[in-house]
Amino acid sequence: MGKKGSLMSVRSDVRVFDATIRDGGLVNDFKFDDDFVKDLYNANVAAGVDYMEFGYKADKDIFDRSDFGKWKFCEEDDIREIVGDNDTDLKISVMADVGRTNLKRDIVPKSESVIDMVRVASYINTIPAAIEMAEYCHKLGYETSVNIMAISNANESDLKQAMELIAQSNVNCAYIVDSYGSVYPERMREIADTYLEGMEECGKLVGIHAHNNQQLAFANTIEALSRGVSYLDATVSSLGRGAGNCPMELLLAFLQNPKYNLPPLLKFIEKHIPLLKEEGTVWGYDIQYLLTGRFNQHPRQAIEFTKNGRKDYSRFYSELLDKE
Repeated sequence: MGKKGSLMSVRSDVRVFDATIRDGGLVNDFKFDDDFVKDLYNANVAAGVDYMEFGYKADKDIFDRSDFGKWKFCEEDDIREIVGDNDTDLKISVMADVGRTNLKRDIVPKSESVIDMVRVASYINTIPAAIEMAEYCHKLGYETSVNIMAISNANESDLKQAMELIAQSNVNCAYIVDSYGSVYPERMREIADTYLEGMEECGKLVGIHAHNNQQLAFANTIEALSRGVSYLDATVSSLGRGAGNCPMELLLAFLQNPKYNLPPLLKFIEKHIPLLKEEGTVWGYDIQYLLTGRFNQHPRQAIEFTKNGRKDYSRFYSELLDKE
C-alpha cells in the first residue's frame, strides 16, 4: 500500500468520530451530567464532526445501574433527551462489547431509534462472535463496525484471518484499536496496510482508535490516515481511559477540510474541561501509562497506581518487569 493523499488533500472518505463520552466514561463511570453531553453534542454539530458515540449498550444483568451513569447503558429515551430527533448531519453511535451486551433485549430496530451505528468491540479471538453481533445489528438497519481491541497483541496470521471474516460479512468498517498505546507509527503503518488490503476488494472502510500512553495517539492516527484509513477516533482534550486518546482539537486543527470547524470545540473545552479536572477527574499521559504502554500491558495496573496516589515510578517499572 502507498500513501493516500497528502497534507494538502481533502479526502471525501474521511469521517471524524468523537468518542469522548464513551471512552471518557471509563474515567468517571459514565457520570457526565446532561449539560456536559448536550454541550458536547452541540459543539460536535457546529464543528462538523461526523459521528458522536454516547457510550455503551451494557447488559444490565451484568452491570448494576446504581454503579454507573446512564451512558453505560444508552437508553433510547436518554439519548433523545439530548438530541431530540437529531435533525443534523451528525450521526449517533453506541458501542456493544462481546459478552457484555444483550442485543436482543436492548437494541431496537433502526426505524425506532435515533442511533445510526453500533460498534462491536472484540478481541481477536472473539471475532466470530463480534461478526454475529454486527450482523444482527445490520439486519435491524444499523451501520456497524468491528473494533479489534489490543491490536498490539494480535499476530499477523490471526489478523489476516480476521480481515477475511469481516470482508465476507455485512460489517461496514474494521477498526484498529491500540488499547495499550503500545504501537509505534512504523508498526501502525504495517497494521493499517494489512487492514486496508483486507478491506479493499469488498469496499469496506477502516478506522483507528488510538491511546496516548506513549504520546503517540495523534501520530498514529495521522499515520493511519496517510495510508488510507477513513474513520478517525478522537476525544476532546484527550479525555479517555488512562492516558486518554487522540485529542480532537489536534485532529481538527490538522485536517485540511473546510467542513471541520475548531472554535466550537475550543468553547466547549473552555467551559467544561477545567471544571472536570477541578472536580477530581483524572486522565492523560503520565509516567505510569508510558510504562504499561512500553511493556505492551493493559493499563489497569497504571490506573490503580494513579488511584493510590503513587509516585514511585522506578518501583512500578520493576513490578512491570516482573510480569514480562
